[in-house]
Amino acid sequence: MGISVAAALKNNGHQVGWVSEGLSADTRTRAERLGLMDARTLLNLCGECSIIISVCPPHAAETIARQVAAAGFQGLYLDANAISPQRAIAIGDILANAGIAFVDGGIIGAPAWQPGGTWLYLSGGRASEIAACFAASPFETRVLSANVGEASALKMCYAAYSKGTTALLAAILATAETWGVREALSQQWNSDDADFSARAQGRIQRILGKAWRFVGEMEEISSTFGDAGMPGGFHAAAAEVYRRLARFKNARHAPTLDDVLDALHQKDV
Repeated sequence: MGISVAAALKNNGHQVGWVSEGLSADTRTRAERLGLMDARTLLNLCGECSIIISVCPPHAAETIARQVAAAGFQGLYLDANAISPQRAIAIGDILANAGIAFVDGGIIGAPAWQPGGTWLYLSGGRASEIAACFAASPFETRVLSANVGEASALKMCYAAYSKGTTALLAAILATAETWGVREALSQQWNSDDADFSARAQGRIQRILGKAWRFVGEMEEISSTFGDAGMPGGFHAAAAEVYRRLARFKNARHAPTLDDVLDALHQKDV
């Protein structure tokens, strides 16, 4: 996702920098292929850029924001991570106290290489400035309001269904396997909705390489639900499902459904 964001910004005529410190060789290869400016360190980036966009796993979002604040950055900051609205508000407060303007963002869809499939929702007082940066790009941008937290809330509610139900399907199949009724369940699913079983398995197998990233996202959704007075337990359980599937992050061969079900039955991974 990060490299597609960078490509979208370059397509709009912006010079785009990145920080290589601590990142992988694969990330470096992608950045060099796109011709990004390597600032090497976050401190350097804060001194060279007027806008910083954070695209990282949810657990790192607040840490990075604090580091940017400590570095003396005085520009405009977009957090486009899958975080709860309350965390977005907290990050906005941290940055505001350091004199940094903040925009809350939520990305829905796959990395944006083609138009019409990925949306960037924005909220905050200067959200329109961020939207303008993506005007000629595959991202469909929409400013929701000046209220920080709304973009993240929309992302959480959307992913609660899209990724949450994928975790539920995986847990259902693992449970059916344990009780010896997986084949009967598939037949019943297909009698209700033709090819549903194959579609369900396809959904699960498509997320395996990314499951490790969804653990934190499900935890953020659980927190979002809790703060809204809704039960957060389902998405806390979804986080555990994805935690058990995290082993497929760097799988050299496409895991079979049996591999997936075996992983789900192992708690200590």
